[in-house]
Amino acid sequence: MLAPLLLSIIPSTPFTDPVLIVALATLLFLVVPVLAERVRVPGVIGLIVAGAAVGPHGFGLMARDQTIVLLGTVGLLYLMLMVGLELDLHQFSRYRNRSIVFGTLSFVVPAVVGGAAGLALGYSLTAALLLGAVFASHTLLAYPIASRLGIVRNEAVTTALGGTILTEILALLLFAVVANQARGASLDLAFWGRLSLSFGVYVLAVMWGLPRLGRWFFRRSGEGGTEFIFVLASLFTIAYFAHAAGVEPIVGALLAGLALNRLVPAQGPLMNRIHFVGNTLFIPFFLLSVGMLVNVWALDSLRAWIVALVFSIGVIASKWLASWVTGRAFGYDAAESWTVFGLTVPHAAGTLAIVLVGYELGLLDQTEVNAVVVMILVSCLAGPWAVERFGRMVARREEARPYDPTTAPRRVLIPLANPATAEALMDLAFVVRGADSEEPLYPLTVAPDEGNATEAWVAEAEQMLAGAVRHAAAAEVPVRPVTRVDANVAAGIARGVAETRASTVLIGWDGRRTGARAVFGTVLDQLLERTRQMVLVARLAHPLNVTRRLVVLVPPAADRHPGFADALATVNRIAGGIGAGMTGVVVGGEGERVRTMHGGVRPQVAADWQAVPDWTALAEWLEGALRREDLVVLMGARRGTVAWHPRLERLPSRLAELAPESFLAVYPAESELPAEAAADGLGDALAPDRVVRLRADAFGPAVREMLAPVLDAATVQGVAELMESAEERFSSEIAPGVALPHTRLPGLPRPLLLLGISDEGVRLPHGTRPARLLVLLVSPAERAEEHLRALARIARLLADPAATGSLLERHAPGSTLDWLHVDE
Repeated sequence: MLAPLLLSIIPSTPFTDPVLIVALATLLFLVVPVLAERVRVPGVIGLIVAGAAVGPHGFGLMARDQTIVLLGTVGLLYLMLMVGLELDLHQFSRYRNRSIVFGTLSFVVPAVVGGAAGLALGYSLTAALLLGAVFASHTLLAYPIASRLGIVRNEAVTTALGGTILTEILALLLFAVVANQARGASLDLAFWGRLSLSFGVYVLAVMWGLPRLGRWFFRRSGEGGTEFIFVLASLFTIAYFAHAAGVEPIVGALLAGLALNRLVPAQGPLMNRIHFVGNTLFIPFFLLSVGMLVNVWALDSLRAWIVALVFSIGVIASKWLASWVTGRAFGYDAAESWTVFGLTVPHAAGTLAIVLVGYELGLLDQTEVNAVVVMILVSCLAGPWAVERFGRMVARREEARPYDPTTAPRRVLIPLANPATAEALMDLAFVVRGADSEEPLYPLTVAPDEGNATEAWVAEAEQMLAGAVRHAAAAEVPVRPVTRVDANVAAGIARGVAETRASTVLIGWDGRRTGARAVFGTVLDQLLERTRQMVLVARLAHPLNVTRRLVVLVPPAADRHPGFADALATVNRIAGGIGAGMTGVVVGGEGERVRTMHGGVRPQVAADWQAVPDWTALAEWLEGALRREDLVVLMGARRGTVAWHPRLERLPSRLAELAPESFLAVYPAESELPAEAAADGLGDALAPDRVVRLRADAFGPAVREMLAPVLDAATVQGVAELMESAEERFSSEIAPGVALPHTRLPGLPRPLLLLGISDEGVRLPHGTRPARLLVLLVSPAERAEEHLRALARIARLLADPAATGSLLERHAPGSTLDWLHVDE
C-alpha cells in the first residue's frame, strides 16, 4: 500500500502541475545564486546552467512550454525596461557622441564578421546577412551585476548602455530587411519608405506621448500600486505595437524605459518596486528559459562543432574588438574596456528570435540553430564573468578616487509639520541623500510645550513620523525618526540639527510670507538665523517625478559664497535624481564664472546658463519663460552674508505667485568665522556688491551709501546713526586716509564686511585727512568677542601700507596710491 502511495506522490517528468513548476523554479531562484556565490560564479550564470540542467535537454524536469516561454519573454522585456529606466540621461547626453560611436562599432564590426563567416561557411548572401544581424544583436544579460556593483553611472558603462540602444535598433532593422526579402518582398524605395515612416511614427509616439501621459497619470494617482501597474501596462502595450513598426518588442521595451526614465526617480518607492519584482521573479525566469535552450546533444557531427566554434569565436572576437577600439579612442582603462565587453557580448532571446525566424524561412538549418544555441551559452557565460571580475576593479577605483566634499554623504534632517506634504518632502530627501549614501534620514517633528496638552501633541507627531517611516521603508531607505518638545519650534529644530549632527535641513513652506521683514515666515526665518548648515526650503505642489526642468536663479555674488559649490552640487544631485533638465539664470555679470564653477562640481549635469543684467530683467524673464512643470530653485543667502540682497526677501513670495507650482530655496552652509576669514584674505572675500565707489564726501551719507545694497532702509538708517554717534566720540581712522568704522547690530545672523573707495575722500569728524578707503564691519550684537577678534585682524591688515595698496589696486586699479605713503 505504501508503494502505490509514493508513486502517486512522485510526479512524472516533465512536470505538468503548474504549482509544482512554480515551486521548482522559485526553489532554484532561492538556492542557485547562493551556491553560485560560494564557488565564485555569478548568479546569472548559475541560473542559466540550472535551466540547462532541469530543461528538456538535461534531466527533463521542466519543458520549455508556452508558460516558460511567456515568463521568459516577460523577463526579457522587463530587463530592457530596467535598462531604459536606469540609464543616466544626463550622463548619456554628455557622452552621447561616444555612445553613438560605440553603438555603431558594436553593430558594424560583428555584422561584418558574421556576414564574412557565413559566406566562408558556404551560406547564401541573404543567410550571411542574417548571421550578421545575429552577431550584432546582444542582450544586457550582465546588467544586474553592474547595477549591484554600483557602476551603472560610470562613463564607460553609460557609453555601453547608450550604445546598446543604437546597436539593437540597427541589428533588428537589418533582420527586418532580410526577413522581408526572404518572404519575397521587394527592397525598393517603397519598402524603405514604409519602414522608415512606421518606425519613425512609432518612436515619436512613444518618446513624445508616453511621458505626457505619464505626467498626467502621476499627477492624479496616489502612492501605491497604481503607478507600478501603469509602468507594466505601458511596457507591454508599447512592446506589442513594436511589431506594427517593423521591429521586435525588445526595442519597444527599451524605448518605454527611456520614455519613463524621468518619471521614475532612481531613489523612491516606485523604482524599488520595479527592481524587486524584476530581480526576484521576471528576470530569473528569463535566465532559466535561456538555459533550457541549451542542447549539447544536438552537436553530433564535426561540421556542427566547427560551425558552433566559428560562431562563438566570431561573436566574442568582434564584440571584444568593438569594446577595445572604443576604449582606446576615449581613454578607458583595461578594466573599463573589459566591463563594456562583458555587458555587450551576451546573446540571448533577441538573437534566438532572429535565428528561429531564419529557420522558419529556410535560411538556416538545424545545425546552425544548435550552433547559435551553443554560442548563446558561451557568450552568456563570458559576459557575466567579465563584468563580475573587471566591474569590481572599476568599482574599487571609483571608491578610491580623491575625496570630493561635494560627493560626501548627506545627513539630512526633515522637519515635518503637515501630513499632506510629508511624503513629498521625503521623496525629495531620498534624492538629496543620494543613491550611494549609507546615512539614514532623520524625519523630525517638534511638539509644542503646552503643559497638559503636550502629550497629545507628541502622539500626533509620532503618528506623522510613522507615515514617513513607512514611506521610506517602501523605498528601502533607512530612517531614524526624532521627536522634540520645545516652546519654540525653530529652537526645537535647531536642537535636533545639533543632536543628529545633520549637514542638511530640508523643510517645507506653504508659500505664505508673514511679517514685513520675513522672507518665509517666523519659524523658517528663525531657523535660518539659528543654523549654519545647508537649508533647503521646499514648496512642492506637484509630484517630484513630473518635473521637467529645474530653473536655477543665482543672485549677484552668490558664486563667491564659500558654500556655493556644495549647494550647486546638491542642485545637480536633485536634477540627476529626477532626470530633469536644468536652466540657470545669473543676475549680474558673473554668468561665465558660474558656468565654469558648475562644470567643475559633481555629479555633473548639463545646464543651459544665461545672464540677465539686473533684478528687473530677471522678473521679466521669469514671467515669460517659466512653465507649469518647472521647479524653480533659488540660490538664497542669509542676511548679512556675501550674496544677501534686499530683493531676496521678496523674491520667494513673488515666485510662489508665478506659474510653476513648485519652488525650492537653497541656503548654502556657512563657515564658522566668516569675518575672521575675510580678515585673513580681505580682497578674496569681498564680492562686487560689497565694494562701493563712494560719491558722498561726508561720513554719514557715505555709510548709508555702503549699507544700502545689502540692508533694508530702516536698518540702514539705524546702523548709520549708531556709526555717526560713535564717530563723533572716537575716530575710526587707523591710518591717514584709511578708516575702519564698526558696530554691532542685534538680530544680524552673520558678520557683514563692506569696502568703500572714494576718489576725493570722505570727511571724518576727527580724522587727519579725508578717508579714501573705508572698511565697514557690522557684527551680531550677541558675538562681542568674535567682533573684537575680527576687528583686530582687519586693523592689522589695513595698517600695512603694502597690503592696503594691494587691496586698492584690486578693486580700484585706476586710483592713485600716492596718498598711502605718509610722511614721517
